[in-house]
Amino acid sequence: MRIKLSIGLVLLGLLIAVGALYDERAAAQKSNGQAPEDWVDEIEKTFIRSEDCKQCHDRHYEEWKGMREQTPDLKTFGRVDAALLHGTSLESPIFKTVLGLWLQTNPTSEQRTKCLSCHVPAVTVFPQHVDKINKQVLSGKVQVEGIGCASCHMVSGVADTAGQPPTFKINPDSTIYGPYADAEENLVHQSTQSPLFKGANYCTSCHFDKVKDATRRDLPGEILQGTVCQDCHMEQSTGSSTSKRGSMTRAIGRHWFRGVVIPGIMLKNRNLQAEWMPRVDVETSKGSDKVEGTVLVRSGSLPHSFPDGDPILKQFFVTVTLKDAKGVTVASEVKHIGLPYDQILRGPIPDPLIKGGTTRRLPFSLALPSGSAAPVSIEALLTYSLIPEPTSELQAKYLATLPSDKDRETATTLIHEYSQPRVLTFRIKAL
Repeated sequence: MRIKLSIGLVLLGLLIAVGALYDERAAAQKSNGQAPEDWVDEIEKTFIRSEDCKQCHDRHYEEWKGMREQTPDLKTFGRVDAALLHGTSLESPIFKTVLGLWLQTNPTSEQRTKCLSCHVPAVTVFPQHVDKINKQVLSGKVQVEGIGCASCHMVSGVADTAGQPPTFKINPDSTIYGPYADAEENLVHQSTQSPLFKGANYCTSCHFDKVKDATRRDLPGEILQGTVCQDCHMEQSTGSSTSKRGSMTRAIGRHWFRGVVIPGIMLKNRNLQAEWMPRVDVETSKGSDKVEGTVLVRSGSLPHSFPDGDPILKQFFVTVTLKDAKGVTVASEVKHIGLPYDQILRGPIPDPLIKGGTTRRLPFSLALPSGSAAPVSIEALLTYSLIPEPTSELQAKYLATLPSDKDRETATTLIHEYSQPRVLTFRIKAL
């Protein structure tokens, strides 16, 4: 009798705690004047909010949300070159700005769905809500969750053949998938082991541009042979995946998904540093009236494509410059690789500038102005920007949709900051 009474009290306590959680959420939403809309509730019946997972998985929740340590480029510089937290996939101001610019180019319904499919995996199950989500993002009052616990841990498989992303498959029932064979029993959800969570193909179902073959479970290459994405980007720790007292302690992966700013790994592995950075070289042929040749952009055998980043938005610039003996520019040419906003997702997604272990060859021809001094050196400069620079007409069109001068000022600053080229590497060679 005492045992039954104890079990009953435990269950009653659990129900009270869960009820209090939902009451707290409802009160917070009411105080903000943002009661969830019916379609948001429809999504959350399948994709439980990460705040609810926090009850047991508080450590992972805080890492995912950025409440614990963050990478230096987010914390110090405010840029997201390598540290855009999954928990900010919809709330990020730069995502709102880029989405707002792109929507001004009138993409189709299919293209709008494809754009959100990795930022909000739930749209692969609820495509009818894409435009409502876009509206929330643009208003700055996002209620629906983007990349949360459920959207990742409901992935039950990935495509066997390469194709347009995303290639993940979501099983929209109450089953939660993960890497452990002996998940602890609980009253909240069924847990099932999936080997997918220890394969590179899990990550590349969205991050398709990072590797040569998005269907491979392992990453090829001599330096990191046998390594998968999670080894570096989910920094290994020891502890428990839950906050339950007495729960199993074992190796677990951090959930802040750090990018290239991984000091511990980068600093201790000099070979990795050498393979990571791109290199440029110049082959030239000098004539009486012009200098012709080829710029070679190389990367090592590291599994990543490089220069890394989003091939949909990222822009690359190869600037070739001739200079005379006094360092004065005689002639210059810029090669631009990247899509403008009105071409994004209008066709096949382009490859990165170069893939790991390959060389990209960019020909050039520079005419020598009559009467100019003879060039004595040539410089090849490789730079990149995170987003395309919009045309003045497109930018003005987007800014006109914003409600206040402060919003327009913020958007203008973001566009300028993220479209400015940053130096990757260069090479100077005597002619």
